[in-house]
Amino acid sequence: MKKLILSIIILTTISACNKKENTKEMPVQETETVIEPEVSSEPLPMSQNQLSPDQVSSFLKAKSNDTLYVTNFFATWCGPCVREIPHFKEKMDELKNQPVKFTFISLDNKEVWDTKVPQFVDEFGIRDHTILLDGKLIGNQFFDSNFKTWRGETIPFTVMKKGDIGLEKSGTMNKQALDEMISLFK
Repeated sequence: MKKLILSIIILTTISACNKKENTKEMPVQETETVIEPEVSSEPLPMSQNQLSPDQVSSFLKAKSNDTLYVTNFFATWCGPCVREIPHFKEKMDELKNQPVKFTFISLDNKEVWDTKVPQFVDEFGIRDHTILLDGKLIGNQFFDSNFKTWRGETIPFTVMKKGDIGLEKSGTMNKQALDEMISLFK
């Protein structure tokens, strides 16, 4: 970056020296040089969204507000997950101005966090709502302390919470089942 700026200054100086005719002297103004950070058009790697099991547990705890928290556990290789995510995305868009927060927790292996997972979440438009959880780090204590029925034996799994009220659903949800489950919180 410094070489680029230095090159521009040198080229400007050389070209200004060669154009002496028709130039007027202008008062010199001191200005601050602002160097813009380089911004990549590529999104951050998905691994930046990694949470530990304890952090996910904290996230899942009941919150004392009027927001409905819809959390869906999925994996990119899971056919039923792939089939239900469009329903969640549609509902997320429909309820975007209401107190409803959708979060998708990927249980994919770490090896695909920066390859398959970004492609998947970008395809469905859920990148900003997706966090990563290393399934190898979760055990019985995680399931016992966070869920009434789920022990990690199947995905997709969805938990909805509003205040102290929570509902859990193992397996695929179609649009009607998702609508019905959300309507129970209204």
